[in-house]
Amino acid sequence: QVQLVQSGGGLVQAGGSLRLSCVVSGNIYSVNAMGWYRQAPGKQRELVASVTTGGTTNYADSVKGRFTISRDNAKNTVYLQMNSLKSEDTAVYYCNANIRVRFDTSYNNWSQGTQVTVSS
Repeated sequence: QVQLVQSGGGLVQAGGSLRLSCVVSGNIYSVNAMGWYRQAPGKQRELVASVTTGGTTNYADSVKGRFTISRDNAKNTVYLQMNSLKSEDTAVYYCNANIRVRFDTSYNNWSQGTQVTVSS
């Protein structure tokens, strides 16, 4: 069974920074694309940032220039560095990974979510 466990959420003042991490564990053949999503109360879950195996990144317009996604393939870990935080960034953040468990079998997996609250 594959699990994604994240950490790094919390309360921060506007303009501050937080760093989220997410570790993939279990019977893993390889990890494909990884990404961070967030969901605020009453809103749909949205993609924040994603990164491919080769390192190609994609960001939501609202976080470009402030957030950075990265991955450590040796540790099966993805990070989200969040700088210049705004109150609008307040949400529950989730990591997602497409994981190959066999040569011909892949699944999308989600973390448990962590709260990020930005005070203004």
